[in-house]
Amino acid sequence: MRGRPLRFTPRRDAGLFAYERALAHGGFSPVAGVDEAGRGACAGPLVVAAVILRGGRGGIDGLTDSKLLTPRRREELYAEITERACAWSTIVIPCHDIDRIGLHRCNITGMRRALAVLHERPAYVLSDGFPVPGLDVPGLAMIKGDQVAACVAAASIVAKVTRDRIMTGLHERYPEYGFDVHKGYVTRAHGEALAAHGPCPEHRFSYVNVMRALRNNGEVAVGEETEREVSGEGRTEGARA
Repeated sequence: MRGRPLRFTPRRDAGLFAYERALAHGGFSPVAGVDEAGRGACAGPLVVAAVILRGGRGGIDGLTDSKLLTPRRREELYAEITERACAWSTIVIPCHDIDRIGLHRCNITGMRRALAVLHERPAYVLSDGFPVPGLDVPGLAMIKGDQVAACVAAASIVAKVTRDRIMTGLHERYPEYGFDVHKGYVTRAHGEALAAHGPCPEHRFSYVNVMRALRNNGEVAVGEETEREVSGEGRTEGARA
């Protein structure tokens, strides 16, 4: 271990930057947070984001789990994160890769890819929910990491805003599903649209509810473009402030 060893685990009330400060004290800096959006949806892509924040007074106020924020506040924080972060990246994994490879493998692979394309190499990785194997730096999987670590919260916001923008764009192609409202998650309105129209090419056909709708409807609804792809498929985005 480089530097001084970690001698404590930050308390939950120590603030969102407590883990980054403790890791920096132990010689692990910079710290990257990684999180995803779209894991629980049955339509649209999985989006994974990685973020390295500036320490000290470069912290961003108001960070928390993206699901606890209003859409307007998420957009404001997204702009601030992407402008002020040391490094950030997003990976967009289309629905047909989820069907072909599996959700969990796509999630883990997406996290590795998002970390790999950061403009700055992290010394430590904090991930939300489960560990990311195969990294060449140490890491920690955190329960509700987007509520206890600033870099994970920032990654949650970047992933969520990126995916919401994609789903809003898909609404223009497939307005009958209401993707701009529920963003592809399993809601009552989404279920009713699936029953009425059957799935579209942006649905995840490995999911039971989507296959049921396909069997009952007998066909796949298509929009103006029939290719089953997401704009920006497999893309990476990143910036360094």
